[in-house]
Amino acid sequence: QVQLVESGGGLVQPGGSLRLSCVASGLFFRLAEMAWYRQAPGNERELVASITRLGTTNYADFVKGRCTISRDNAKSTVYLQMNSLKPEDTAVYYCKWSDSGYWGQGTQVTVSS
Repeated sequence: QVQLVESGGGLVQPGGSLRLSCVASGLFFRLAEMAWYRQAPGNERELVASITRLGTTNYADFVKGRCTISRDNAKSTVYLQMNSLKPEDTAVYYCKWSDSGYWGQGTQVTVSS
């Protein structure tokens, strides 16, 4: 059974940083492309960043230069380091096994003073 469990969200002031983690189980993680998405209230879910099994990364324009996606295959974990956070980054952030229907439960990120 595939499980994706996110953590690391919370309340942060504008300009602050957070690191999200997603621990995967039930899949051959080292072969999986992984991604982070986010969904703000009233908005559609949107791609934030992705990372291939070889470590090639892709970022949405709205986070380029502020976020870094990485993976630790030994820990079956994908990370999203977010810096210089803005109020408009407030959303629920979801981990996804790309090219599958498996999502994590989401972790709330709130950027507010």
